[in-house]
Amino acid sequence: MFFVFVLAQTMVLGRIHLFDYATPLLYVYFVLSFPRNYPKWAILLWSFVLGLVIDIFSNTPGVAAASLTLIGALQPYVFELFISRDAAENLHPSLRALGLVKYLYYAAFLVLLYCLVFFTLEFFNLSDWTEWLKCVIGSTVITLVLIMTFESVQGNHE
Repeated sequence: MFFVFVLAQTMVLGRIHLFDYATPLLYVYFVLSFPRNYPKWAILLWSFVLGLVIDIFSNTPGVAAASLTLIGALQPYVFELFISRDAAENLHPSLRALGLVKYLYYAAFLVLLYCLVFFTLEFFNLSDWTEWLKCVIGSTVITLVLIMTFESVQGNHE
């Protein structure tokens, strides 16, 4: 799936800028999908490598790597907030496992945080904060729509 997300982002999704602000960042879904009790060091490593590869192909030096590493560091803890203590040890975050509302909150929190960090680092100053806000909100919404669509299609095929 790693290579699929890299190819999709660099070849197709990275070139889409709806209304000049909203860019789908579907590769964040890769980090959201790590199961419960997956080694934290491995999540950090995968997140950093994915971000680094996206940075190389998107000409965003270090922005995606830093943002994805932060999301990778927080993902296990955020996921624990949305599951019961007696849930399976290898539970995968999914629409089917969490339900619509919990999964939407889980994904929305991490995607919004990712977009906040990503666009803050990319803009580096908030002199035009309205453009920054449009990018954050637009990219969060379009990314969430893609993730929820992907999850619903994937859930129907299982």
